[in-house]
Amino acid sequence: MEWMEESDEAAIARVRLGDLDAFRLLVDRHGRSIHRLAYRITCSQEDAQDMTQEAFIKAYRRLDKFDSRASFATWLRCIASNCCLDLLRSRRRRLETAFSEGESFPSRAPGPDRVAQSTDLSRDVLATLRTLSPRERAAFILRHFEGLSIAEIGPALGLSRNGTKQSIFRAVRKLRRALGPHVGSFTGAPEPMP
Repeated sequence: MEWMEESDEAAIARVRLGDLDAFRLLVDRHGRSIHRLAYRITCSQEDAQDMTQEAFIKAYRRLDKFDSRASFATWLRCIASNCCLDLLRSRRRRLETAFSEGESFPSRAPGPDRVAQSTDLSRDVLATLRTLSPRERAAFILRHFEGLSIAEIGPALGLSRNGTKQSIFRAVRKLRRALGPHVGSFTGAPEPMP
């Protein structure tokens, strides 16, 4: 059980020597946070599970490229973010293609059980997150939910420092606009006029 307490770096060294149990340790240690990140970006439990698995598979295959300049957790979050962005981009392309071909789409409204369990605020936050572009959503989540710095987010999303700041700013502006009535009710400030 002592190896359960070992650092990520020690576990990575063991994985590089062929010890699969060491990689299971990394999955156990980081799986929940990666799943949470994937869920926040994809807004889907099923997609989050798939993207969590995809992120760990890619991390395992690329472990020789991990150079410890960032923590393993940060490197893994970057991989997971990119997996999620790739998924959302491919869906958008398929939707655009299908839309141009005249297909109709089923409603993506939440089911009754989800609505019953959600508060108005959490429902509106989720709906608003879905309206953000994949890049805005990922940048916002990495910054405000995962606590990454602008310097860490930029390379993860392939953005310049200013591009990262603008993506986060646009996301915050859209969220404020959409959630304004909720914010006013919590702060005691008057709600904005329509």
